[in-house]
Amino acid sequence: MTKPIGAIVLAAGFSSRFGSSKLLAHLSSGKSVFQQTVERIAEAFPNRLIVTRPEMVAQLQVLAQGTSILSFDHAGQGMGATLAFAVQQIGDWDGCVVCLGDMPFIEASTYRCIAAQITAVSIVTPIFNAQMGNPVAFGKNLFTDLAALTGDSGGRKLIDMYPRAVRELQVSDPGILQDIDTLEELALYQDS
Repeated sequence: MTKPIGAIVLAAGFSSRFGSSKLLAHLSSGKSVFQQTVERIAEAFPNRLIVTRPEMVAQLQVLAQGTSILSFDHAGQGMGATLAFAVQQIGDWDGCVVCLGDMPFIEASTYRCIAAQITAVSIVTPIFNAQMGNPVAFGKNLFTDLAALTGDSGGRKLIDMYPRAVRELQVSDPGILQDIDTLEELALYQDS
């Protein structure tokens, strides 16, 4: 029996450019950014782990679709530190897809396609219109490197470290480029 591919959902940012919690901002679908993001991830992955700041746990738990939420006290250290913490918690997965909590327009089918390309030694990056987007997937042999990340560098550091491990996956989903950091982006992506 093969081991699972799981999703890590990073939801520990401080929304400084948005002005309030972007994860709780409402979309034209009537759902919050976070809720729609997690629903689509849940369609693709039975194994999921959300990491957020302590003060966000209660608000996000209501929207988490039965997904485990971990509180990370040191989220202020950056995305790399948050991802390292998450990877240290996932256990016996064959690979992980690192998802961002502020990307509600990625299709569930895109998540599944990315997960299907993971091998033990690969990094899978989705490409739309010649631009690399998110989520990025990592095989289990890279977990030690992910667990050692610090600061705000995130998983992209491994893409630079191991260029031969990178497998680019062409997708037809513009959602892989549509992370919401500002009110303007929230309005723009909903109208596109």
